[in-house]
Amino acid sequence: MNQNLRTWRVSASTRLAAQADHAVIPRTRRACVTAGLTAAALSLFAPSLVHAQDSYPSKPVVIVVPQAAGGANDTVARAFAQRLGPAIGQSVVIENRTGAGGNVGTAHVARAPKDGYTLLLTAQSAQTINPALYRNPGFDPVTDFAPIMTVATAPYLLVANPAFPAKTLQELIALAKQRPGKIDYASAGNGTLNHLLGVMLNGAAGLHLVHIPYRGAAAAAADVVSGQVPITFGSFPGVMPFVKSGKLNVIGVATEKRTPLAPDVPTLAESLPSFSANSWYGLFAPAGTPKPIIDRVLSISTQVLAAPDLAERLAGQGAEVWAGNPDQLAKLVRDELVMWARIVKESGATVD
Repeated sequence: MNQNLRTWRVSASTRLAAQADHAVIPRTRRACVTAGLTAAALSLFAPSLVHAQDSYPSKPVVIVVPQAAGGANDTVARAFAQRLGPAIGQSVVIENRTGAGGNVGTAHVARAPKDGYTLLLTAQSAQTINPALYRNPGFDPVTDFAPIMTVATAPYLLVANPAFPAKTLQELIALAKQRPGKIDYASAGNGTLNHLLGVMLNGAAGLHLVHIPYRGAAAAAADVVSGQVPITFGSFPGVMPFVKSGKLNVIGVATEKRTPLAPDVPTLAESLPSFSANSWYGLFAPAGTPKPIIDRVLSISTQVLAAPDLAERLAGQGAEVWAGNPDQLAKLVRDELVMWARIVKESGATVD
């Protein structure tokens, strides 16, 4: 009886093992077949993908500008696109997608096909300031984009009403320390670059300049011209006409080095070494765009930006050519995300 039981157990074990083997073999075969079909599909798809990259661009390219037509971001993009189109042999269309301080257009490109036909040319504010200002900007500036290059920089100037007694940064610092909380500065609104530059100046020089937000840079500059507010930070094209007409006095430029646009204007860093900030414009593609396409856009764009006539046109708009590369732009975004997050926190500005 015991012998029969042992024999039954061995036979049962053998049958179970055999069943398991038969079960594994079909699954293994199915896996092999699936893998083979996948490889075959990829091999069929790969030539078309390579051809698409080699023939790029074969249709018009759209450059999304997340700001309104006529603004600084838009004018830089249009000057660039006008030269880029003939260089790549396709029309380049500027598409203004505005809203939420640039978040709408930026998020649109983040979700666009990764084929090189939808690019983003944006000011730094959307990429490096908005993520600190908005709880949910709708995109991740690092993981959602493939940096291509910096295109241009547009310096900001610290300007004052001519009747304001301080004519230099040293005089402004001395006066502000004598009158803490008594000197106002105008901005285009909470969280804007000229607001945050004032916060930077307060921190770097140990001042208490009082922020007065306006609805736009033009309104802020107008009240400084009229003497309602003594000082403001303004973009080069926004304030230089007033400077040239004698309606505003330049205290300094916020860039690290003097700008060729106004070589006689001192930098704020010459008197305050810890203070410098560039306003820049960068070209991005959606993350995952094939590297050959990125490389082609970079190569042609670099040639375009080297043209003297484009540099001259941008200079007339208050901007300088700044042709960078993907690694430089990626580092710039990462570094400024940290810097502006700190400054936004100091300012207390938020936008829901």
